[in-house]
Amino acid sequence: MADVFVSYARIDKARVAPLVAAIEAKGWSVWWDPDITPGQEFDDQIEAEIDAAKAVVVVWTPTSVASRWVRGEAREAAERGILVPVRFEQARLPMDVRAIHTTDIDGWDGNPDSPQAQELLRALAATIARSQAAKPGGASTVAAPEKPAARFTICVLPFANMSGDQEQEYFSDGITEDIITDLSKVSALEVISRNSAFMYKGAHVDVPKVARELKVSHVLEGSVRKAGGRLRISAQLIDGETNKHVWAERYDRDSTDIFAIQDEISEAIVKALKLRLLPEEKKAIERRGTDNAEAHNLYLMARQTYIIKHEGDPRSAEAIIRLCARATEIDPGYAQAWTLLGIGYKNLRTTQGGTSKTGMQAVERALTLDPNLAEAHATKAQILLQDGDATSAAAEVASALALDPESYEVNRAAGRLNYQLRRHADAIRYFEKATKMMEADINSASMLCSCYAAVGDAMGARRAAEIGAKRSEEVLVNDPNNSTVLGYSAYALALLGEGERAKARMNRALLIDPDNFSMRYNFGCALCVSLKDKDAALEVLGQVFDTITDNFLPYAKGDPDLELLRDDPRYQAMIAAAEARLAAARAAEPGVPGKRDGATVL
Repeated sequence: MADVFVSYARIDKARVAPLVAAIEAKGWSVWWDPDITPGQEFDDQIEAEIDAAKAVVVVWTPTSVASRWVRGEAREAAERGILVPVRFEQARLPMDVRAIHTTDIDGWDGNPDSPQAQELLRALAATIARSQAAKPGGASTVAAPEKPAARFTICVLPFANMSGDQEQEYFSDGITEDIITDLSKVSALEVISRNSAFMYKGAHVDVPKVARELKVSHVLEGSVRKAGGRLRISAQLIDGETNKHVWAERYDRDSTDIFAIQDEISEAIVKALKLRLLPEEKKAIERRGTDNAEAHNLYLMARQTYIIKHEGDPRSAEAIIRLCARATEIDPGYAQAWTLLGIGYKNLRTTQGGTSKTGMQAVERALTLDPNLAEAHATKAQILLQDGDATSAAAEVASALALDPESYEVNRAAGRLNYQLRRHADAIRYFEKATKMMEADINSASMLCSCYAAVGDAMGARRAAEIGAKRSEEVLVNDPNNSTVLGYSAYALALLGEGERAKARMNRALLIDPDNFSMRYNFGCALCVSLKDKDAALEVLGQVFDTITDNFLPYAKGDPDLELLRDDPRYQAMIAAAEARLAAARAAEPGVPGKRDGATVL
């Protein structure tokens, strides 16, 4: 454990490095840019490091002040009396830490002897001395800091879908996520992340056990019934220690009142816990992407399609585009819907080719409406990656992670970037997180299989395959002819050593949907990685390379799943034929530059 914990936004790493060097030159150890073990829960390690630190340096910049992660670490340090903040660019500080003296270091040239650096080091020395004196057996003329005020921690369990329609699951999950987001804006309340809360989805819940496992004081659970234009939402706040109800309410309203209900639930919880809701926090809770219930519902439907379908499935991409186009038509100021529209166009381009213009226009519209929308930066990164601009894509992913490291979309984009750059260990970390965040996400579990196989971790690959197989089966029970999920299922079964079942599933799927590009590609990967059947893989992939686009070809050429085929003349001939076909198509288009639209990033 280190003496000093440094909290900062990842995009600011270059300006933070000289600060760290100055601190280390004084002989203090620093925790600031760790290598996280794949699959490890990052928040657990951070909590342990902050608990052990003698001082926490928070680097405030216009980017980091928007990060819930950095703000949370600053609050934790402030309550322990070990916060030492510094600021660049006169960043507007969060209200709950404005009273703490902050060292402004604009214009600092990195010289540890400069006045700004010396002011920071003096503040750090004083904080470390106080921290050491407060420990049992420490020097002891300095009084221990006052015990922090009482603080509540809450877990919002996934609201149960009571509509009798599995397809309404997206709506109950959306309500849960919105309430988690709203409560996270209350500075006096700590809220467990979505990925931790959703581990209990669909399970019989013992509230005191959940409270002990997550170390929370309270648990919120509820249910949603949606029928026609009516909503019935029940919610109850339970004391995790006594298992007694602190507050409960049932709302019977028109579906257009959904936002008002969510606001009322959040404010009722604050009132029940006798917390003070600051005026700016109340405004933040009431501020959302849209005030139009119909647009919000369309967005939730599109998001569910994005989560459960394959990125290369043109039909799901078209559905996302239709839903989000309608949502943005209803509310042109809905930044989240513009972002998801950009994802739809990006995914459609994977199988149909074309330029990035339409998708980039959508995401730029989102960023104009909300420059701090992490998901928009993540989507822009994916479009830039399709264009072959890995450097710009990496910068956008860094911005997205700094703004919201707990975002599902952000972690999925970060995983995809690192996978395509062959940084498989990094990709594992992000895909692990995305897989845990969304219990319906089969895509990230499948990507994990490939990543673990690429780094030679057979146990990791098997564990990811078990997750993918389980989630696939849950879909196929109700939709046995879902060809995209059959593709995921066959890949997972092959990794688990069930080759005959995998091949039977492939044969069935190819009869049902022979032209499904992404499904065929997944089958080819499974046949290479797990079944080592080169001839069958080449047969399945033949049609893929006959229709492959400029945007997908560089990805396929660098995919570690196809390593078995690299030296095979038949595979090399398929690649050469695809490149010749695409070059001829470009040459036939008037006004199109010779360089292809999707330059390789590998």
